[in-house]
Amino acid sequence: MTTTAASVGPQRCQERYAARLEAAQQARRDIASALESWGLSHLIEPAEQIVTELVANAVEHTNAATVGISVVRTGKEAVRIVVTDTSRTRPTPASPSSDDENGRGLFLVGALAHDWGSELVHGGKRVWAELRVPRNAP
Repeated sequence: MTTTAASVGPQRCQERYAARLEAAQQARRDIASALESWGLSHLIEPAEQIVTELVANAVEHTNAATVGISVVRTGKEAVRIVVTDTSRTRPTPASPSSDDENGRGLFLVGALAHDWGSELVHGGKRVWAELRVPRNAP
């Protein structure tokens, strides 16, 4: 994973993976490594779950050849996770029945993230999620 930690500007890690299901595992590993190196190990578990869902959606629901991920430290206790692909279709939460085994990924992202969304960009879209530690957290 490519990492920048300059004294000016945010800390950032980014990588591009072949659009295969293994990409989610690689992304989890890379995100965890970045957060650990930044002293944000308490954000690893929710970040891993978020990046897993977003990468899996990009792999399963698009025809993209590659999937990009990045994590940017946006504050002392905050990061933004971004997953990019070449599809112009924005993700929308599904309406799974209680018997469905799939379709809850974006609900999980919404439950774990402070905020999340998507935006169309040149060449595709980016889906992002922000993680923050509440000010009153121990």
